Amino acid sequence: MASSTVRPADQAGPSGSTTEREAARRLLDSSAKLSYDPATEVDWDTPLDDGFHGMSPEWSTLYGTRYWQEMTEAQRRELTRQESASVASTGIWFEMILQQMVLRDMYAKDPTDPRFQWALTEIADECRHSIMFGRGAAKLGAPAYRPGRFVLELGRAFKTLAVGEAAYASILVAEEVLDVMQRDWMRDERVAPFVRTINNIHVVEESRHMKFAREETRARLRHAGPLRRHVQALVVSLASYFIVTSMVNRQVYANAGLDTERALAEARANEHHKSLMRSSCSGLMEFLASCRLLTRPALAFYKRAHLI
Repeated sequence: MASSTVRPADQAGPSGSTTEREAARRLLDSSAKLSYDPATEVDWDTPLDDGFHGMSPEWSTLYGTRYWQEMTEAQRRELTRQESASVASTGIWFEMILQQMVLRDMYAKDPTDPRFQWALTEIADECRHSIMFGRGAAKLGAPAYRPGRFVLELGRAFKTLAVGEAAYASILVAEEVLDVMQRDWMRDERVAPFVRTINNIHVVEESRHMKFAREETRARLRHAGPLRRHVQALVVSLASYFIVTSMVNRQVYANAGLDTERALAEARANEHHKSLMRSSCSGLMEFLASCRLLTRPALAFYKRAHLI
């Protein structure tokens, strides 16, 4: 397993391979040319128009259920606003884990290395994203949604212990799932304009983060043996399961004025939403398979989370 403070032996020299450094330079150049300041790009001042959704309705956990059919349009819009805020809050939670893992990985490494500089650029992006998501959730009229205590404590352990490919592949999973959702939402005129702007900013900037996470995952696994791959594959699948199943907090239903127990039951049985999650993660699963991280135990957790 790669140390969080020592560059793995499979990488060339203290600054990684020439190809990896060049890739980091391109990411730095892209960031310099195309980045956003959410404080000025997002319309924070216009009051919320409750005629808009918070996400594309088709992404709601209740879309297509009997309960959805019984709801008024106003209830559907309120539910999607609460669900969108919950997804954003989960994003903040994982972005804070991400920042700590990347900082720990870069500790005491060469600051002249473009990979080091890109890592700090990514952390700066994530700080802005977390503030943006927090302000967006507040504007949607939502409380501070958080994962349950058990998952919070697992996250605390994960950010402290996860290293190498487990850290970067887990980062990729969280970012890829959110990216697919937000690409739909940012184009949907039914979604509140300020939410669409937030989604657009996140999609543009996260595309660079995902590229870096893919490159780092491949690099860390370059000479990994079967045992290491099996262990890390299981770690990544467990992280993925808890991230995805924490995206929509059970409290969103009560806050949208719905019967929580009925909503939870119908959401758990919602084949439309499960199918949407599976189809949106096909590219991610192909990448994990190419890295030989789709072992039988890992597949069990991806199936439970309806990612495959």
